[in-house]
Amino acid sequence: MVSFGTARLPAGLRLYAIGDIHGELAMLEDRHAAIEADLLRRPVADWRVVHLGDLIDRGPDSLGVMQFLAALDPSRHLTLCGNHDGYLRFFLDNPEGAPFEQWQRNGGDAALISFGLDRSLILRGERRDIHAALEAALPPTLRAFLDGLPNKLRFGDFGFTHAGIRPDVPWERQTQDDLHWIRWDFLNHEAPHEVVVVHGHTPAPQIELKTNRVNVDTGAGKGGALSCIVIEGTEVAALGDDGPVALSTG
Repeated sequence: MVSFGTARLPAGLRLYAIGDIHGELAMLEDRHAAIEADLLRRPVADWRVVHLGDLIDRGPDSLGVMQFLAALDPSRHLTLCGNHDGYLRFFLDNPEGAPFEQWQRNGGDAALISFGLDRSLILRGERRDIHAALEAALPPTLRAFLDGLPNKLRFGDFGFTHAGIRPDVPWERQTQDDLHWIRWDFLNHEAPHEVVVVHGHTPAPQIELKTNRVNVDTGAGKGGALSCIVIEGTEVAALGDDGPVALSTG
């Protein structure tokens, strides 16, 4: 079990993690510009960027976000599946069984419009027609990108998931449902986990640095900012436009 302060990345690796994007392409481009500037100021041989999921819904350009991420070098830029991305994936795979109305209520209509579907078609709510239009609109490259999104990643003593993990369950036995959806059982758990968990899913006014987790979701798509952290060795900081900014545990 590890806590913040003792958790460590593999030697020589720098990791950037970006919170829930929710269709905010301009914000995502801005965070990537900040990462590029940081790498120029402080070069390092080995680095990765992890996107913590919820690429789509609510914001104006879910399609643009997916296109942007799918075009990046996958050896450097890694993207997790969030519960909102899972909505889309489930609807594509099983339109009759998917919780379509729940997805619509939680920003799915904005994603469908960004994919090019007609608003009147969406408002009619005919699943089969919407599914057919979506399959025709979504390029195969983006469907393959969506289908290939993992649910968790681990580097050294840091684990990356969208929502969090089930406390007291080994990392390798975590379920997709918990990795996409868990909330209070995880957030209220104060004891150390097997890893320090870097996550999103639950918006907060600012990056939350706890002893056993780091929450990077600061409300993009809901009027908040899109945040990024940088991890190197045992140090975790926010990444501002001018470089790393110290965080304090709370």
